[in-house]
Amino acid sequence: MSGNQTAREPGYGAVAKLLHWLIVALLVAQFLIGWTMPDIRRGTKPEGLISLHLSVGLLILFIVVIRILWRLSHPVPLLDDGQPYWQHRAAEATHGLLYLILFFLPLMGWANASSRGWTMHFFGLFTLPALVSSGSAFGHELGDIHILTSYVLLALIGLHVLATLYHQFWLRDRVLARMLPGRD
Repeated sequence: MSGNQTAREPGYGAVAKLLHWLIVALLVAQFLIGWTMPDIRRGTKPEGLISLHLSVGLLILFIVVIRILWRLSHPVPLLDDGQPYWQHRAAEATHGLLYLILFFLPLMGWANASSRGWTMHFFGLFTLPALVSSGSAFGHELGDIHILTSYVLLALIGLHVLATLYHQFWLRDRVLARMLPGRD
């Protein structure tokens, strides 16, 4: 359906929008924290920004699990937009990769913290169990993979934003409007 037609495609519900934009806000905070926190080296303590980074990561994990469960029980409203099949498949693949990374990235960070022997506290409210044993080579490797995967996540987010801008300004369809707060 072109931007000139007046028929209204179904939008995302309020819960899906809330979860989407909450994850966006937390990711912005998480990347800012990650870039400003001190380098993690042997003997580094999980204090200050590092502790905050761990807690925000766990919060993102929790919200992403809710978002995935919500999406599974509330399918994405499809547009009848005449877009080529490959574009729909590319969008599905990008969303799938985003969910996959947003799920596993915090788990990798948690495993890396566990391998360092750190006690994980969720915003000081409670302690979380270790995912791997202290000194685990696998946990240390996951820390390196965590960093590389965060750059992949940034690239996918960039692709997601560019696709949204393409829909908004080139195709002039309702893809962006369907996810904005206050719209149906």
